[in-house]
Amino acid sequence: MTGEEETSAQAATSATTTAKPAKKLRAATASITDTKPAALPPADASTSAEVPDLRGKSVWVVDANSLIFQVFHAIPEMTSPRGEPVNAVFGFTRDLLMMLDKQKPDYLFCAFDTAEPTFRHTLFEPYKGKRAEMPTDLAPQFEIIERMTAALGVPRLRLPGYEADDVLATVARIADEQGGECYLVTADKDCRQLITERVKIYNVRKDIVYNAAALKEDWGVRPDQVVDFQTLVGDSVDNIPGVPQIGPKTARELLEKFDTLDKLLERVDEVAGDKKRENLRNGREQAMLSRQLVRLDTHTPVPIDWAAGQAGRLNVPALIELCGEYGFHRFADQFRALQQAATPAVWEANYQLVDTPEAFAALVKKLAERKVLSFDTETTSVNPTQAEIVGYSFGWAPGEAAYVPVRGPAGAKLIAPEVALAALRPLLEDATIKKIGQNLKYDMLVLRTQGVELQGLAFDTMVASYLLEAGERNHNLDELSARYLNHKTITIDELIGSGRNQKRMDEVDTQLVSDYASEDADVPVRLLPILQQKLAEAQLEPLFQSLEMPLVEVLAELEFNGIRVDVPRLKALSDDYGGRLVALEKEIYELAGHSLNINSPKQLQQVLFTELNLPVQSRTKTGPSTDADVLEALAHLHALPRKILEYRQYAKLKGTYLDALPTLVNPRTGRVHASFHQAVAATGRLSSSDPNLQNIPIRTDAGREIRSAFLPGRDDWLLLAADYSQIELRVLAHYCRDATLIAAFERDEDIHTLVASQVYNVGLDAVTREMRRAAKAVNFGIIYGQSPFGLAKALDIDQTQAAQFIDAYFARYPGVESFLSGVLKDCRAQGFVSTLFGRRRAISGVRPDAGRQRNLAERTAINTVIQGSAADLIKQAMIAIHARLRRETWQAKMLLQIHDELIFEAPPEEIDRLAAMVREEMAGVRELAVPLKVDVKTGHNWADTESYA
Repeated sequence: MTGEEETSAQAATSATTTAKPAKKLRAATASITDTKPAALPPADASTSAEVPDLRGKSVWVVDANSLIFQVFHAIPEMTSPRGEPVNAVFGFTRDLLMMLDKQKPDYLFCAFDTAEPTFRHTLFEPYKGKRAEMPTDLAPQFEIIERMTAALGVPRLRLPGYEADDVLATVARIADEQGGECYLVTADKDCRQLITERVKIYNVRKDIVYNAAALKEDWGVRPDQVVDFQTLVGDSVDNIPGVPQIGPKTARELLEKFDTLDKLLERVDEVAGDKKRENLRNGREQAMLSRQLVRLDTHTPVPIDWAAGQAGRLNVPALIELCGEYGFHRFADQFRALQQAATPAVWEANYQLVDTPEAFAALVKKLAERKVLSFDTETTSVNPTQAEIVGYSFGWAPGEAAYVPVRGPAGAKLIAPEVALAALRPLLEDATIKKIGQNLKYDMLVLRTQGVELQGLAFDTMVASYLLEAGERNHNLDELSARYLNHKTITIDELIGSGRNQKRMDEVDTQLVSDYASEDADVPVRLLPILQQKLAEAQLEPLFQSLEMPLVEVLAELEFNGIRVDVPRLKALSDDYGGRLVALEKEIYELAGHSLNINSPKQLQQVLFTELNLPVQSRTKTGPSTDADVLEALAHLHALPRKILEYRQYAKLKGTYLDALPTLVNPRTGRVHASFHQAVAATGRLSSSDPNLQNIPIRTDAGREIRSAFLPGRDDWLLLAADYSQIELRVLAHYCRDATLIAAFERDEDIHTLVASQVYNVGLDAVTREMRRAAKAVNFGIIYGQSPFGLAKALDIDQTQAAQFIDAYFARYPGVESFLSGVLKDCRAQGFVSTLFGRRRAISGVRPDAGRQRNLAERTAINTVIQGSAADLIKQAMIAIHARLRRETWQAKMLLQIHDELIFEAPPEEIDRLAAMVREEMAGVRELAVPLKVDVKTGHNWADTESYA
């Protein structure tokens, strides 16, 4: 199998019963528990135990809160299959596994803060008073992280009234006294006071150990001077006062001369500078308080179970379950490998290599008698329209499969390609023989290029898995085999190698390919009853049979048709963009005052925030952010950020489309054949790749220039574009039944234009395209829970105005707010949301008191209902249009689907009839509370077909 499955393709066992050795997780594992997944270790280490002899042992203690905040801000938004935010969970788990694997600690603990005030708040109520509230999408991840650390066998240490830093300090003291090496995994500089010869700080991001020498180079002080140093300097983040006007440089100089704070205060008259002496005298009491706040407590009564802290006591079944629950497939594979190594699974199989005329004839006869067949192809390329067939595999019962090689290495016994195709064609084109498989669209396309139309598509395991677990990021066959059959398949890399040593499939020994390919046909046979039952239980079988399976054939048609591109036009645009980039480069150099590497974030940070002194908007682990949002915010203050944004846009479009598209043209057809994926977007939307047509800017001049290079297949033909008008708002109106919103659509008013006139306080006729585009963002922003702060930023207005606008919006459309609240209430009660056609997505994390400002899970729930319903509508329309194009007499072809738009090519004499048919099918696909409106336009290229709406 190739295509979407090539990157993680499957390989079979031998033709006999086989138990494959599992790859080992490199992390040291002291013991692997066989406890059932539900039986996790206790939530906290709650028993004291005698401290063991730690000489020669390494003790690692993670400042959990510090690490969690680090990874939350460093890792982009991630969601679990149920829509929960999990980026911090993923990053925290990854870092713990890295420590277990690479550092191989003897003991490992995680220290957590508690919700209760600490003794420092008793001393100084404003302590840490300036800390921002925890981000909405981070709070629910703490509970998951604790479940994960429990399954990893890492005790969680915490003590009410104390901070995690105090717990670290206590463990560090004990380890040091007992002769152990202690490593504190934290970004908190307070812990520098704990450094000794045996206690060090580990920076997990940089993978470096921070010791006394590093401290001396950094702050110019010894570890025993850290408390005094921080006392003098203070800490604005933690709201520690310090001594007024004493900065790091002055503090270092004072401690160099006086050694300690006590001696400094005793000899304050010797300090140079009247103001400095006065501040030290007047700030004595404040300094004493600050020192109490800074100094960590090394003798907290935190209970420590040292036996439980021995690293590597993994609860593997629990880890596999948790990783599956939250979508961490790579981690799950690692843990399954551990489990399988301990208890190898038996995979009984009878796989046949059919490489003689007699055996082939017997196989064809056997297959012709079957009512259901699992089918797969092996090919020379991941590109189905350019691939050559290497062999065919068939499965008909669990463990029963065969492989027919038609290409192979020199000397291999093969069935002649033309002989095999001629004998198999009647089976493959017989609609009464039902075909099952994984990613059958790829095999359909491969056969279509050979003049064979695969008929009788009945069940695609990838599509079924996607319907069942829409939030999962992985639906390939090896994942499904591991998840449902507890069987690990061999990867494509194990069969053909990788890098310089990689072979083509037809260069691999045919017996090895036979084992691999036969398993590809066998696994779907075994999955079929399992997935069928799950679809029935989830009430998804009607959607699977009436929408998703018929869509496979439609998408194969689109990919086979492809679309013609004007290569000379692309070359001319590439040259033009190259000139624009050179000109922009010069402008950027002039604005910056010197040349620089525009693609270097480090150099941009220097220019923007140091040389031009522009305000920092947000930070990353490498310094101030220079991403697009930051540059947009800074563009109001200086011309340089806007020019950088413009440069980035042209550079991206040139590289992604103008230079790349010509390389994607099929030399046989002269067209690009984009891949359309129905098992990627959790909402049900289709996505595309090679090229990704959905990322071409729609309304910009640059985007229109690129679209102008997409042409009909013949010079005398036309392209036709049919686009749903405001489909998501119409779906919203159908659901919410808001009288004002429905009336507006019945009057055929443009909702975005209407909102734009209200936002910008202009008449409907005065609304510009840019105003309407901004209003469109406002409409969806408010629906999906945009805050007054976010709306104010988007519209460049103050937050009070933004809040008033949000209030006015919901006052105007009261049914909208009622519907959105109902979606969240039902989601919380049921654990899932559904679309118009019954598509489901499991979602967790909806709050009982969710308001207008929504967390990630709440935004996901609403987005799935609205966007998912819109996606179902256009899919159903595509199926209906495809059927009519096949059933009736047409030269016209459907070529592309981009979100809510379909692109066709047709001769001029068919255009009027095609426009009427497409509009009829799209508008009539489902009766809603408001009419579905379809905008149709034609042109000699894609840019000409773009409609205003």
